[in-house]
Amino acid sequence: MDAVVKAEGLRKNYGEFVAVDGIDFEIPRGQCFGFLGPNGAGKTTTMRMIYRASPVGGGSLKILGHEAAGGRNDRAIKQRIGVVPQEDNLDEELKLRENLEVFARFYGLGRKEAKARAAEMIAFANLGDKSESRIRELSGGMRRRALIARGLLGNPELLVLDEPTTGLDPQARLNLWDRLRDLKRREATLVLTTHYMDEAEQLCDRLVIMDKGKIVAEGRPRDLIRQHVSSHVVEIAFANAARSVSERPEMAELTTLAKRHEQHQDRLLLYVDNGEEAVAKAAHLLPDAETLIRRSTLEDVFLKITGRGLAE
Repeated sequence: MDAVVKAEGLRKNYGEFVAVDGIDFEIPRGQCFGFLGPNGAGKTTTMRMIYRASPVGGGSLKILGHEAAGGRNDRAIKQRIGVVPQEDNLDEELKLRENLEVFARFYGLGRKEAKARAAEMIAFANLGDKSESRIRELSGGMRRRALIARGLLGNPELLVLDEPTTGLDPQARLNLWDRLRDLKRREATLVLTTHYMDEAEQLCDRLVIMDKGKIVAEGRPRDLIRQHVSSHVVEIAFANAARSVSERPEMAELTTLAKRHEQHQDRLLLYVDNGEEAVAKAAHLLPDAETLIRRSTLEDVFLKITGRGLAE
């Protein structure tokens, strides 16, 4: 598959602060590619360079075959990409249909074609019954879907989504995921940033984790989990701990079952491949403890690599 976006030594400085520190990556056509990382990691700056809201600071960034460095090809690039920003900047005084019809004219569509394209995208976003509603009358989930519909008006070859489900309730998030999966089935190329690890695992074919301007891990979500952490995490908690976890003699025997472990004041985390064995052993050695087993996540990967949570 050919690369829709290819970066080599991509950099961006703000004065003395290095926001993006010479990173390399490729985004294949037809895939959903994710950028993950804590606030200040450089992912949003990278996204802004991709959708041409920020100039390239250094290195090479090719988008749809055009070199973005220098800005000479910005018009040609913007004509072929769609953007779903994190901020909601829909015109609240206009109806949903009017918002999309006005925006469609920016792509050079005639009035009749703009109406048809707006109606098509409203249907795709499952907002047909809200076409004549003003934006201020829509729920948060509906507004996010409206932003995706607007981003698709120009039939883009690349759709950039910056934190598309931030602030949505669980049902609205699931509905939005369905719309994005529909785009993947249509072989659209998506670039996504998110703080939700389940979202990244569900939607992304490949992703990078950034920290302090650098890429610290790259690959398919499940491959990253297999490479960096165990398949499961067993949490052993003490509700009324009379002494710290580290003072219990049973801990040494339990930790031998784990690839890695973390001890806290009132709990022990065991990173294991055989979760059932660890749970059974914990129940035998620590009958007063509460034991929970869960599947390892990308957040576990990030914690191991950087020692920080994704929301920090």
